[in-house]
Amino acid sequence: MPFDPAALQAIWLTLKLATLTTVLLLLIATPLAWWLARTGSRWRAPISALATLPLVLPPSVLGFYLLLAMGPHGPLGQLTQALGWGLLSFSFTGLLIGSVIFSLPFAVQPLQHAFEAQGQRAMEVAATLRAQPLDAFFTVALPQARTGLVTAAILSFAHTVGEFGVVLMIGGNIPGQTRVVSTQIYGHVEAMEYAQAHWLAGAMVLFSFVVLLSLALLKRQRGPGLP
Repeated sequence: MPFDPAALQAIWLTLKLATLTTVLLLLIATPLAWWLARTGSRWRAPISALATLPLVLPPSVLGFYLLLAMGPHGPLGQLTQALGWGLLSFSFTGLLIGSVIFSLPFAVQPLQHAFEAQGQRAMEVAATLRAQPLDAFFTVALPQARTGLVTAAILSFAHTVGEFGVVLMIGGNIPGQTRVVSTQIYGHVEAMEYAQAHWLAGAMVLFSFVVLLSLALLKRQRGPGLP
């Protein structure tokens, strides 16, 4: 059998993590991208830079500071302990928080570009028809940004599946709790179990190719204006 029970468990945990991360990112990134695309606030530049920071930070750096924040002496760790939730470090919940932060730019940027490409005209027309801003957003702006929304979802999911540094720093490599495909491959290589590592690594290569092919086809259908 190509995948043993431990590998199947890691695959299931990876898919669960990527799905939950994508859903949370779309909920967080959509209003943030809308604000960044339309605001003239002086806070736009620093908030945009903060949202983009995970793109340029080494994963180990981001993972290290998240680990400190979630630890027993960190602000988030102290809060969760005071609430009786225990520590988030080396847990699936902590892994989920880290994944959302690490993949945030991959959700925000496609959505922001899609909203910026719409211009002001559509929302102005909706306003003249007496549509409330929230109604206009859901009935006009969001449908027009559907390609950016799909792109954000695909990139967020794929980026979460391929995480390693942040995952290892925050979650460790605990079977059934935080051991995802990337750390499972790492474990196989450390144990010199190259056959099992080949199967998982090959599946990751195939998955990455399908993601890139999907994005290329999506861009071709949408045209050169796809962010």
